[in-house]
Amino acid sequence: MTDDLTPLPGYAELLETLKERVQAAQLKAAASVNRELIQLYWSIGRDILERQQQEGWGTRVVDRLAADLRKTFPEMRGLSPRNLKYMRSFAEAWPEIGFVQQAAAQIPWFHNCVILDKLKDPAEREWYVRATIENGWSRAILVMQIESRLIDRQGQAPSTFDRTLPAPQSDLAQQTLKDPYNFDFLTIGRDAQEREIETALIDHLADFMVELGQGFAYVGRQVPLVVDGDEFYLDLLFYHVKLHCYVVIELKAGEFKPEYAGKLNFYLSAADDLIRNPEVDHPTIGILLCKSKKNIVVEYALRDMGQPIGVSEMELSDHLPDQLKGSLPSIEQLEEELEDG
Repeated sequence: MTDDLTPLPGYAELLETLKERVQAAQLKAAASVNRELIQLYWSIGRDILERQQQEGWGTRVVDRLAADLRKTFPEMRGLSPRNLKYMRSFAEAWPEIGFVQQAAAQIPWFHNCVILDKLKDPAEREWYVRATIENGWSRAILVMQIESRLIDRQGQAPSTFDRTLPAPQSDLAQQTLKDPYNFDFLTIGRDAQEREIETALIDHLADFMVELGQGFAYVGRQVPLVVDGDEFYLDLLFYHVKLHCYVVIELKAGEFKPEYAGKLNFYLSAADDLIRNPEVDHPTIGILLCKSKKNIVVEYALRDMGQPIGVSEMELSDHLPDQLKGSLPSIEQLEEELEDG
């Protein structure tokens, strides 16, 4: 019989396997509970909505139902009048149970409440539901993406992707671009220079990665390339795990100029030869971020470029005054008010 602390061959591997299996089961159970809860909420909301329409019941019936349900289920959260009203709105927004089961029930309840509150157009609501599922956004990130109008920014940047990349990579690459990119989280002011922006983006790398979108992996900043004895430096270098390619990001603190595209075209050619592994990696992509641009100027500058380049604007804002920070409610405060109100 071996001692409890005696190293056993293969024990560590078995332990890791079991940990992963337990964690996977926990996640699966949590997802199942979430789906059942949201389908319950939808059915409650549907019944309230139908009875109000058929019987002419007023809004006060919701308060009465909430009180009676809480008496019967005192240990259950989420039966406040306010939450029942959200259930009604939820059922009204998604009258078909099929979409609820396939999409809306795949995200947490309070994510659904945010979408109901902040969006009125059904197509936009559905877009953000599906984007949340695809990207695994937290509620705070979802709010940020809605308020920054991601639906209007994604895939809108002028680029050469359609003629320099094969399909379907060209379409996927285009969808990774946003115009503009929202860097409000930097709070360094609109007059910041290129190196300040670069440093601030790396200092806030987590927020930067969220704004870039899913699939980007950070490689480095001021990455050197030696070409014919001369050194050149890439502002920021990433790798995109879905596109299987390096992504060079160049920052310009002013308005777009045609020569910027030519310089980035040169960087991409050099990166393809000096960094890229042609057996594994697709051609390197370039993203040029500038404070402003004129689209016709960009179009002419990109027309004869042979490398995959996209050009977008970046938005910066000034620092949020300290005296305002305490007046903004937290997600936790909003959630508590929703549950108990």
